[in-house]
Amino acid sequence: MPIAHRTRFDWRLRTRTLALGPRTLLMGILNTTPDSFSDGGRFLDPNAALTHALQMLDDGADLLDLGGESTRPNSTPITPQEEQDRVLPILRAILAERPDAVLSIDTYHAETARLAIDSGAEIVNDVSGFLWDEAMAATCAELACGVVLMHTRGRPQQWRTLPALAPGEVVPLVLRELNERTNAALAAGIRRNAIVLDPGFGFGKAFDENFPLLAHLDALHALGFPLLVGLSRKGFLRRALATKPGAPGLASETWVSTTAANTAAILAGAHVLRVHDVRPAREAAAIADRILATG
Repeated sequence: MPIAHRTRFDWRLRTRTLALGPRTLLMGILNTTPDSFSDGGRFLDPNAALTHALQMLDDGADLLDLGGESTRPNSTPITPQEEQDRVLPILRAILAERPDAVLSIDTYHAETARLAIDSGAEIVNDVSGFLWDEAMAATCAELACGVVLMHTRGRPQQWRTLPALAPGEVVPLVLRELNERTNAALAAGIRRNAIVLDPGFGFGKAFDENFPLLAHLDALHALGFPLLVGLSRKGFLRRALATKPGAPGLASETWVSTTAANTAAILAGAHVLRVHDVRPAREAAAIADRILATG
């Protein structure tokens, strides 16, 4: 069942404010990496990256999230300098073409965050929730930018060996640890209206551990912050499509399973969707938003 209504928030960014709640906002994903799980290498070339970024904006993305380091399972960490060499030129190129574009930097490095915000980004999207770089919280407070705090369980190199979670353990764990991360952010000086929370589908939650989180996503509204959800092309969706144990699933139809999951998330009150495929996400959001408005 959809929630009765979606709470409205004003998300304060570096230089502007986004209204969250009246309709679902779409955050287009731009991975300038050679090894991301879904599109690694496709947009490593700056020209290809810029073309794709502009296409996502034309297709209806409200903002773009630029990442220079893969966080797929067992990925190899890179240096902040290598990350910056990948993301900063394309960030500046996008803003040269579309000065009003709202850009987010997907990083857990405080140094990269500072340079990206100084170059015109509005948001820092930290998959670690400020845990992997002790300078990140203070840096974001100083920069007065928008932030996305994601729940992550362990690091990518640990995910395949983490103890399994029972279905009833997932949501309480995410609630408890996101509450800890928001309290720490507020204590560091982050403005409350700058914070959006991401439950971190796939980040330390193995396959079927993600379904209880999606089924009870509405429980996260108790934390009192807007929700961003990243379900696009996730492995647990592909696995659910497998025709028999061990089969890879229908990889060519990942946008269909993503659309189904995105629709469920919107009906549970998600404010922002982080997506690879903007056009089908826009169409799904239009229908789900009408259902919410009617409800």
